[in-house]
Amino acid sequence: MFKKGIIIFILSIVTTLKLTAQMAAAPDQFVVRGFHIDLRVQVMTMDALKAFALKLSKEGINTIIMEWEATFPFQKHPLIPNRYAYTKEEVISFIKYCADLKIDVIPLQQSFGHVEYILRHDRYKGLREDQKDFSQVCPLQTDLDKALFTDLYTELAAMHPSKYIHIGGDETYLLGHDARCQAKVAKEGKSKLYIDYIKTLCDIVIKLGKTPVLWADIALKYPEAIKLLPKGTIFIDWNYGWNMNNFGDHQKLMESGYEIWGSPAIRSSPDNYFLTEWEKHFKNIRDFVPAAAKMGYKGIVMTSWSTSGQYSAVFESEDQLAEEYAIRHVYPLSGFNMLVDAYTESINTNKPLDIDDFIARYCKTHYGFDGEQSAKFWRALTTTPYEVRHGKVLSKTPLTLKQVVDSTRLALETLYKLSPAGNKQEFEHYRLMTGIRLNYLQFEEIVQRINSPDFTADMVPGVLQELKDLLMTDDVLSMHFTEQNKGFLNPSELETENNIRSFRIRLLYDRLSRKR
Repeated sequence: MFKKGIIIFILSIVTTLKLTAQMAAAPDQFVVRGFHIDLRVQVMTMDALKAFALKLSKEGINTIIMEWEATFPFQKHPLIPNRYAYTKEEVISFIKYCADLKIDVIPLQQSFGHVEYILRHDRYKGLREDQKDFSQVCPLQTDLDKALFTDLYTELAAMHPSKYIHIGGDETYLLGHDARCQAKVAKEGKSKLYIDYIKTLCDIVIKLGKTPVLWADIALKYPEAIKLLPKGTIFIDWNYGWNMNNFGDHQKLMESGYEIWGSPAIRSSPDNYFLTEWEKHFKNIRDFVPAAAKMGYKGIVMTSWSTSGQYSAVFESEDQLAEEYAIRHVYPLSGFNMLVDAYTESINTNKPLDIDDFIARYCKTHYGFDGEQSAKFWRALTTTPYEVRHGKVLSKTPLTLKQVVDSTRLALETLYKLSPAGNKQEFEHYRLMTGIRLNYLQFEEIVQRINSPDFTADMVPGVLQELKDLLMTDDVLSMHFTEQNKGFLNPSELETENNIRSFRIRLLYDRLSRKR
């Protein structure tokens, strides 16, 4: 065992030296080598943030885009920060820590869509595009919007030395929704409605001496209006594995003359607690990173979304919001070191990522696995990676829910049979993710059965026992989750995340048992 540990240690050093050599030999294909941290849900502790920044720095990352959202301690707008908000001193300390690591911290402040956390408050109700869907500001409330975002950008600019401010601007699904906007759209078109407002935001950023950065998806839909934006504006072309023209005519963006950065993802839809599409994300890295380099993009930024950005609103009366809940949570960033390393390796070399080779090397250096063990690990991680909706498996070839349950159970057994020689806590994340998925799939089997016309009252006791077994397993999973992520997430968030995962099981158990 001691000899095996020495071998793994030596292999780890060799891998580090090899990566360093690759970084030195690879051309500077990307000036900005970035990573995006999403703090909308699953707020990392400050110690975890600093540890992650150190890891990124060691792997050649020079930029972090921080989507602080409600964790930033805004002073002029004290309603915006949430219970997990950092102190001003903590934020300054983190930015200074990153600067010492030669990492530029760019603040991301959503300023058009995805602003539920602001518009939910009555103080900002006049900015809403819709009084039921609080996700988007009305782009024609220029004075109110301008005043708010001038305040927010000013505070962000004062604490972030970076030359950039990211203004968001993606997924503006309510564009042209209210009567005022409809009138402008009828007269000038949606593209003008969008770009006029984005230009207002860019101008605020420029007056603060910063360079505006925004997501490119909506601009791609309306390329004829792009030229109206300030020439220094930077677009981030996010592509999570789809055709280049997914959002619009990509060539028009390429011909616009603006600086462009690319952006793949290691967590994105449909990922949630019950599904991680590992192979999809590896292929996204393999394909899009070299494509971005070939297109001459000046930067690359890996996104890692903690949620979809869509929320379910709970109203206590017709127009009084009580709370909003993120619709989709994914497994915390703590479980994705392997994908982070795949990304950083891909930008430190001048060739597409060889997925099979990377998996084999990663498993050897991190877990001490041989080729056969690495192959078993990868098969277990990528088995039947399909969504289940209303009892139906969304796969290209027909699969029953039972088949997916059985394959997931075998995958979990495989992961427990594999015995890593190193990085054991990291390996536990894979077991935990798969265990959570299996419990969920078994619950979906029950839901499918009880919704059958054949389900009768005399079957309830058997189902209750199955649900009780799932709840007992979930208690074990919750303890495992807490142990794996303590120090990474705040203690109260650990409790919240555990409750979210088991909510449906407990609700069904209480309903069928008539528990009061």
